Amino acid sequence: MALTAKKQLRYWGVATAAFFVALWVLGDVILPFVLGGALAYLLDPIADWLQKIGLNRVMATIVITLFTMILFVLVGLLVLPTLVQQMAGLFETAPKLVQQFSSFLTERLPDLLDSESRISRSLMSVGETLRSKGGEVLDTLLSSAASVVNAVLLVVLVPVITFYLLIDWDKMVGRINELLPREHAPTIRALAGDIDRTLASFIRGQGTVCLILGTFYAVALMLVGLQFGLIVGAVAGLLTFIPYVGALVGGALAIGLALFQFWGDLIWIAAVAGIFALGQFLEGNILTPKLVGRSVGLHPVWLIFALTAFGTLFGFVGMLVAVPVAAALGVLTRFAISQYKDSRLYNGTEGPDEN
Repeated sequence: MALTAKKQLRYWGVATAAFFVALWVLGDVILPFVLGGALAYLLDPIADWLQKIGLNRVMATIVITLFTMILFVLVGLLVLPTLVQQMAGLFETAPKLVQQFSSFLTERLPDLLDSESRISRSLMSVGETLRSKGGEVLDTLLSSAASVVNAVLLVVLVPVITFYLLIDWDKMVGRINELLPREHAPTIRALAGDIDRTLASFIRGQGTVCLILGTFYAVALMLVGLQFGLIVGAVAGLLTFIPYVGALVGGALAIGLALFQFWGDLIWIAAVAGIFALGQFLEGNILTPKLVGRSVGLHPVWLIFALTAFGTLFGFVGMLVAVPVAAALGVLTRFAISQYKDSRLYNGTEGPDEN
């Protein structure tokens, strides 16, 4: 006898609750498996493409693994030291920037910002705090990152887990497909396909957009001679993952730095502003439509809420699973709404499902 809808809902609810409890209890224990699964998911299309051109699955996985490890080593050796150096330099320069800002305002608003005013003292206090605490904050961030994603996890566990998951990815998908409840298998496959397309469009597409824009901002800002251009470009590129936030934060930071560095030379200030204007044009008209698509279905506010909520509840692992879970919930919500609009509850007694 088939299970009633109420019992099925109960079983699926228990399974969902068990998933979140396991996520909360295990925490960082499952971090390498989450990272490995995420990387395997991202790299699977490349492995499929290599198979189409003649490589078997094992050789395709070996090629991808070697290339990815070489890429990470190059980034670690060439980019990270400069990035950390510029971040530390920014903390050291902060008091001077705040002092210049205070002097600029004092010249134009002498009564408001004299040397004994509360605002003036506050600005100087902010600058000294940034200088004294900046290095400490940077060291804390680096040590926290190292404690979460330590060398063993990066060098050994994650590549190994990714390697084996990537080899067996298609087999695992096929096995899961066999285990789907027969009554709901077509619906689950359709929903899973929508979730996969949403994730593929957003994570793979938006990740590529972040990389392109981050590189563009960093290179362009360094070419115009802006101090800390690399760190500003990296921040802007990383935050591009949340639409509009990257350009707003990066643009405000870059233009603020340009005002102090190029004060009196409006051409270079305009050049810095033009870089972010061009970046926004490329993102909105070329990169995002081509790489992400216009109907991904992950609203920026929903994405920010998911990242905040899952990060607070489950820590770093929660932030990693926030986007996939948000995408899945978005697809399920749209499906529920479509079912609701086809139901008698929405349409009344004359609804389409009335016999």
